[in-house]
Amino acid sequence: MTSANSDSGSAPYVAMLSAVAALGGLLFGYDTAVIAGAIGFLRTHFALDAASTGWAASSALLGCLIGAGIAGSIADRIGRKKALLTAAVLYVVSGIWSALPSTIAEFSVARILGGVGIGTASVVCPLYIAEISPAGRRGRLVTFNQLAIVIGILVVYFVNYFIAGLGSESWNAATGWRWMFGSAAIPATVFFLLTLLIPESPRWLAEHGRHHEARRTLVRVGGSVQADAELAAITDALREEPVSFGGLLRPGYRTAFLIAAVLAILQQVTGINVFMYYTPEIFKQLGSGTNTALLETISVGGMNLLFTLVALRLVDRFGRKPLMITGAAGMTLAHAGLGIAAFNNLLGTWVLVLVLGFIAFFAMSLGPVVWIIIAEVFPTRIRGRGMAIATLLLWGTNYVVSQTFPMINESPWLVATFGHAFPFLLYGSFCLLTVFFVLFVVPETKGKSLEEIEKLWKR
Repeated sequence: MTSANSDSGSAPYVAMLSAVAALGGLLFGYDTAVIAGAIGFLRTHFALDAASTGWAASSALLGCLIGAGIAGSIADRIGRKKALLTAAVLYVVSGIWSALPSTIAEFSVARILGGVGIGTASVVCPLYIAEISPAGRRGRLVTFNQLAIVIGILVVYFVNYFIAGLGSESWNAATGWRWMFGSAAIPATVFFLLTLLIPESPRWLAEHGRHHEARRTLVRVGGSVQADAELAAITDALREEPVSFGGLLRPGYRTAFLIAAVLAILQQVTGINVFMYYTPEIFKQLGSGTNTALLETISVGGMNLLFTLVALRLVDRFGRKPLMITGAAGMTLAHAGLGIAAFNNLLGTWVLVLVLGFIAFFAMSLGPVVWIIIAEVFPTRIRGRGMAIATLLLWGTNYVVSQTFPMINESPWLVATFGHAFPFLLYGSFCLLTVFFVLFVVPETKGKSLEEIEKLWKR
């Protein structure tokens, strides 16, 4: 572990803790996006129709709902670190089991189990990072989690492409997809081992009366003077807040909950995970062959990574609101362009450019910033539970969008009326709604400590 100066703390130490916790985000991205390269082979292997294909792609999201629903209570009861270790174990078991099923039902159970791990990590990883980060760098450090998610997505796209290239279409339909899912067990094991080395969240320690341990971590993070001031602020905040879900509905905090919940839903109804889970199939629908579609999917992952790095540099400099408004406006235009292309059966490079444009705008805005807002807005005593409810809504919306996309996209009536444009027009309208919601409802939280944000709701 990195040593720290007792007067100034250690920025590398904070970055190291954030990076380890963010590995849970990497597995989040890896485990959810692995389906993109495998869904076509699964459909062939198990002879799936449109509804069953949607279920195969989204079954893990049912587990995410469960994981997100219980993660807050688990993190509040046993601690953030043990909750992360639990998620890592679920990742390992699911990765191995998902590679071995003989029926789609067995596959779905394995994916649901992994989804519980994903849902848990999606709450606890940004929660842990937010609680160990200094206010001035919290946005950037929580963005580590989103950066890790998109790295996980990009890595699994490469893994899928490599595995698919080892054999023919028939080999991939019989065996290749199994290796795609089984590969997740390797990074999951690394995550488990590294998580053993990090300390518990100082805010959780203080909440459970372990002030000496909390101060020790805070000193390493920000120095002794800052640690004493922050511990006093944490103690004051804990003294004032009740430990209950009812705290979410108190005057003032209702606004915080509304903001977190609506942003969680809006992040998903923009259609981002349609591109994450179905991109190869969308590109094949627009005229690409299997190998070309997988390569184009890698370009999507690369763009996602590049513009998440842009967000990492900008979120603490320009603030949360400007990034979200700019990104949602750009996503609206990209969806409009894709809708026009799909309606008129226009193929070609510019369709890929529009998809990449959508991904770029999402990655620099709603992708990381929504997770930052969800991690920031709740009071310390109910942060775990508040984040759990908001994340539960996020995963529930993700499930609905992912389950319904194949049915909407292949609906005879919708195709006859709109071509394949309807999904893009639908998701684009939600992007436009996001612009107005952020503009008129969401406050700026850049540079404020968690306790200062808590006081904002009280005022």
